[in-house]
Amino acid sequence: MNKSRRGTKRQRGKGVASAEVEGARRATGASADAVADVSPLTPGQRWTSSRKREVVLRMFRGESLDKLSREFGVEIYRLEEWRDRALSSIDAGLKIRKDDPVQAELDAAMKRIGELSMENELLYKRCRKGNGPFPRGRSRK
Repeated sequence: MNKSRRGTKRQRGKGVASAEVEGARRATGASADAVADVSPLTPGQRWTSSRKREVVLRMFRGESLDKLSREFGVEIYRLEEWRDRALSSIDAGLKIRKDDPVQAELDAAMKRIGELSMENELLYKRCRKGNGPFPRGRSRK
């Protein structure tokens, strides 16, 4: 008898489904323990980001907004808001470049601006002390 398909005798006796066997994987590749339990909230409970993520993923898989709204007791506009935020975050994440040449040039320019500002500030303080930016000496005329 194959234990991986049917579970152990103890597990079969308790009515554990084959997907619930310890170490089983879901179709997404995540372990059964890693997926958040998404159920309607009890009074006083808050929506965590992982619970929202699971609801948004269900929307992406094609479940209707009406069904999800009824199941979780969340307004449709709020579900749409969560979906839109998730999509914009995906877009922002995909736009990030590693070793972006434009960003490197901007960083170098900002560094140079900082150096020039410091130099300018030091010269200003030197002028205010009365020494001036240049050493005092006799005029050559």
